Amino acid sequence: MTIVTIPLFPFLLLIAIAATICFSCCYTNSNVNVVCIESEREALLKLKNDLTDPSNRLSSWVEGGDCCKWNGVVCHNITGHVHQLHLAAPPPPPPDDYFASLAERDAYYRSKLGGRVNPSLLQLKHLTSLDLSNNNFSSIQIPEFLGLLGSLTYLNLSRALFKGAVPHNLGNLSKLQYLDLRCEVFQFLGLGPSYMEARSLEWVSGLSSLQYLDLSGVDLHKASDWLQVTFNIPSLIELHLSGCGLAADPSPISNVNSTKSLAVLDLSLNQFFSLPMSIFSLHGLVSIDLSSNSLRGPVPDYFGNMSFLEVVDLSSNSLDSSIPNSLYSLNRLQFLSLGNNNFQGEISSAIGNLSSLTHLDLSVNMLEGRLPSSLEHLVKLKELDVSGCKLEGPIPDYLGNMSFIQVVDLSYNKFRGRLPTSLEHLVKLEELDVSGCKLEGPIPDYLGNMSFLQVVDLSYNKLQGRLPTSLEHLCNLKEIDLSSNQIEGDISEILRTLSSCSLGCLESLCMADNKLSGRLTDRLGQFKNLVHLSLAGNTISGPIPLSIGESSLMFQEIN
Repeated sequence: MTIVTIPLFPFLLLIAIAATICFSCCYTNSNVNVVCIESEREALLKLKNDLTDPSNRLSSWVEGGDCCKWNGVVCHNITGHVHQLHLAAPPPPPPDDYFASLAERDAYYRSKLGGRVNPSLLQLKHLTSLDLSNNNFSSIQIPEFLGLLGSLTYLNLSRALFKGAVPHNLGNLSKLQYLDLRCEVFQFLGLGPSYMEARSLEWVSGLSSLQYLDLSGVDLHKASDWLQVTFNIPSLIELHLSGCGLAADPSPISNVNSTKSLAVLDLSLNQFFSLPMSIFSLHGLVSIDLSSNSLRGPVPDYFGNMSFLEVVDLSSNSLDSSIPNSLYSLNRLQFLSLGNNNFQGEISSAIGNLSSLTHLDLSVNMLEGRLPSSLEHLVKLKELDVSGCKLEGPIPDYLGNMSFIQVVDLSYNKFRGRLPTSLEHLVKLEELDVSGCKLEGPIPDYLGNMSFLQVVDLSYNKLQGRLPTSLEHLCNLKEIDLSSNQIEGDISEILRTLSSCSLGCLESLCMADNKLSGRLTDRLGQFKNLVHLSLAGNTISGPIPLSIGESSLMFQEIN
């Protein structure tokens, strides 16, 4: 299971910037008392003429029309000047949405604007906000003339497939508070049609009002001044440089006048071999993400000086030794992800000091021993992932006291015994994974009382007996994996139990390598959203029912 980073601080910044824009003056795109200015209407029509618009998003942009009522245009409700252009394409369907139709995906790609950006934008002298994100400008560079839009406070060109060098004259936008140029990381890796680069960030020094900067996916491997520049922007609150090809900390702490305002720092998906020591001078940091780098060796024990930290993500590196004690002193910490490293030893009882923790990921390490009893003090915990370690002993009863917990992943450890009855108190549980352990006994009836359960994985254990009929109450169940156990029963009865409530939700059913018998029935075809079915290694007989063709099955294993 993957624990997703909590976007704590970005929302606060976006709200603050939006409030600054909205309350500095009043905007409208529907006020009947405002008629747009003719020269600005002509400028917008020239912009439209140079854009490709496969889905006709700009159909309201017509000669003689009131541009203040056009789609994506926001005017001042007194002067009528165009102040904002919101031309971002809508977001794509979720990548894991198997059921998004081809028509939906085609509509998404057709919604992207393309072509070229006409310099007529310079006629919009009162423009404060420009959003061209998520479009398809794959054949052009970011236009240099955008650096002449001196009233801009918000500029979002992210994921619009611009290519080439970032124009340095963007540094002339001294009023800019928000700048987002991020690309998809696959572009930088050469797997996409284009990518952007910047060999120096000196131009960023001119953005004296900047609060938010995202250059993720932009190739910065030659920009040796990245740290010196960004850490000296006095107003900067959020800095995102994920997947930029950064490989070293170019400046010692003594040479960096670290900004005191920086709260969010994202340096994930780079090539650092050691922690940039300069970050430990950022005492006001709230969130730091150094995941998916090449960090090696022990973690420096300096985190104790960063007492405002709420998010720490060091996952997917090669860090070793023990988890540093300074991390356990961060009493504001809500999110701690150290998964997929080489941390060793036992989990310290000091982890119980992290009383604000809601997400804890220690998965895929070399941690051993038992889960410390101090974990029961983490009463706010929502997600716990210690999978893929060497933990042993029985699953502790105190887990049942974590009343807010939604995700528990204890898989692939050396736990033994039975699932404790105390888990029946986890009424908010959505995902339970204890696969690959040495658990015995029957599947407990109380699982059927966990009405929020969506994912249950009990595979590769020594569980026995029949599937409890109480599972018929799991109306939100999407995935259930009971493979490689010793579960008995008639497959038709099991399908009847699971279809009682979760018929429209179930996407994956895996019960391979058990002791199931009987015949498949037409009930199988009633699971309309079923994508994965695995029943191999049982003694099920008879033909596969034709109704299976009515489901959404993409993967099936039936002997």
